[in-house]
Amino acid sequence: MRSRQIHSFYECVVSRYNGGVLFRIRQFEKADFDTLWRIDQACFDPQLAYSRPELAFYMRRLGSFTLVADADEAPGNGGAPSAISGRNISGFIVAETRRKSGHIITIDVVAEARRAGVGSALLRAAEDQLLRAGAVTVALETPVNNDAAIRFYKQKGYFVEKTVPGYYSGQLDALLMAKDLARPAVG
Repeated sequence: MRSRQIHSFYECVVSRYNGGVLFRIRQFEKADFDTLWRIDQACFDPQLAYSRPELAFYMRRLGSFTLVADADEAPGNGGAPSAISGRNISGFIVAETRRKSGHIITIDVVAEARRAGVGSALLRAAEDQLLRAGAVTVALETPVNNDAAIRFYKQKGYFVEKTVPGYYSGQLDALLMAKDLARPAVG
C-alpha cells in the first residue's frame, strides 16, 4: 500500500517495506548527519563512498537538499532500528538544482530496505522537489559496473548520455545518465 500527501514543500510518502514497516520521506535534520554518513559508508566501496567533509560539502552547497526515508517518522511504525544507522533511517538522497537542471549527487538505501520501494520513493520525491524549483532536466553519475543501479535508473526513465572516463578517483568510469522532468498536467 502506498499513500501520498503533500506536506509543506516536499512530498511526504508513506510506504511499507520488510513485512509492514512504514517509512516517510522527510527533510534532512542536522542530527541525521552521522547516520547518513554511516549509511553511505556501508552502501559504497571505499573508492566511491564520501568522506565526512565531502558529504557535508555536498549537503550544504547552494541549491542542494537532502531527503531522508525514516521509519521513526511514519505513523503506526513498529519497526526496529537499522543495524547500520542505529535509527530507523532506511535511506537518503542528496540532490541540487542549478538554474533549469537538477543533479542527483547520491542515493543510498540500507541493504535490508533495498528492492522495497525506498529508493524509488526517494528518487520520486527529489525529482518532484527539483521540478518545483524550476528544473526541467536531471542528471546523475553511476559507476559503469553497477548493473543494479543502471537498471534502476533506466526503469525510472533515465538514459545514458555518455561515459565519463576515470570519474571515480581517476580509476573507474561513470555513466552520465539524464532524464527530462515532465511537468504534471494541470486539470
